[in-house]
Amino acid sequence: MQASFFDMNYENQIEDNAPLSVRMRPTTLDEFVGQTHIIGKGKLLYRLIEADKLSSVVFYGPPGTGKTTLAKIIAHRTQAAFYELNAVTSGKKEITEILDKAKDNLGIYNRKSILFIDEIHRFNKAQQDALLPSVEGGLVILIGATTENPYFEINSPLLSRSTIFEFKTLTDDEIKGLLRRAVTDKKKGYGSMKVKVDEEALDHLTAVSNGDVRRALNALELGILTKEKDDQGYIHIDLETAQECIQKKAVQYDKKGDNHYDTISAFIKSIRGSDPDAALYWLAKMLEAGEDPKFIARRIVISASEDIGNAEPMALVVATAAARAVEMIGLPEARINLAQAVTFLASAPKSNASYAGLDAASSAVRYQSNSEVPGHLRDSHYPGSEKLGRGLNYVYPHSHPGNYYPQQYLPDDLAGTRFYEPTENGYERKIKDRLEHLKNWEVKTK
Repeated sequence: MQASFFDMNYENQIEDNAPLSVRMRPTTLDEFVGQTHIIGKGKLLYRLIEADKLSSVVFYGPPGTGKTTLAKIIAHRTQAAFYELNAVTSGKKEITEILDKAKDNLGIYNRKSILFIDEIHRFNKAQQDALLPSVEGGLVILIGATTENPYFEINSPLLSRSTIFEFKTLTDDEIKGLLRRAVTDKKKGYGSMKVKVDEEALDHLTAVSNGDVRRALNALELGILTKEKDDQGYIHIDLETAQECIQKKAVQYDKKGDNHYDTISAFIKSIRGSDPDAALYWLAKMLEAGEDPKFIARRIVISASEDIGNAEPMALVVATAAARAVEMIGLPEARINLAQAVTFLASAPKSNASYAGLDAASSAVRYQSNSEVPGHLRDSHYPGSEKLGRGLNYVYPHSHPGNYYPQQYLPDDLAGTRFYEPTENGYERKIKDRLEHLKNWEVKTK
């Protein structure tokens, strides 16, 4: 149906009065910012859209990364009929109505139909199942957008008939570039007004937005619309205004400078020093400043072995689980997983014996010993090994009481050397006691 003059006038009025984040949405692929790994020129998704050959897809990623925007760009480019639903406000009735229209489009006009469902993870199993025959039969091309992991939230049969494209958080440079464009763009932004934005204000809006360009643009617009003009007629957005509009104080933290290294150093030393309160404080500072949670998670995993080690073997398990949670869930929820890991590690007994033992062994390899593998330890699983003396006199420990038999495992010039010196802390005390027991047992059997 062709839109009337009144319909078009109404839509133009809505667009003119829309929030800045809506007005700044790109309408073409060339204007689209970010996601170059999937929508860059020559990439699969770019080619599918350009050729109008899109098949069913799922757009998965954090809020404000362009999922809905890209769907609307597809709507403008495609020759197919385009329908849009939001899973929060729509149900099976709305789906059925669109599928009926899609049948008419295909049967009468030989025209494809695209169905875009925002927040598709909100649909229950029955609602998702209602889509399956139409997607499978090619009646509609589905575009689903979700912030949740589709492998957990979308039915497997529906997922298997769709290609998943993961959207990444926009980089600081990408967000800052969009903020600058919003200030200078005369058609969509505030380029027709005298607006001046300080660099530190842009940095703050960028950092605090956590990759959500919508949040950054909304805060910028709030400042422009509420700030009074200065003596020269400019609307001046400084750091204080930016903090007020995004309701978050600027944290003194440079992700590429001294603050970055000083803070992570204080964080690790607080864990090492068994101070969970200090460790939580430095964790909070890094998260509030927009530090990459994956970077924090990696350092926690390192600390689990470097500073806790065998004094609490579960530390590494907890740390790696938290790192996995960061990848799976992302912020803001993953901050809870990080907090659990940090408090566990900081409160755990400490030992660097494994780490120190490796350093001692490495030193021996580099500067002390260059010996060959003792004959009885060499591989004997091939014909002729016995003639070469390989593996002779090796004793299989599991054939003896206690699954242990004393024999030399180090090179001859390092025989009897101790690299690993367990502490008395936590579980490592049990390890130490066992090694002492084996040592005494060895003496008795000579």
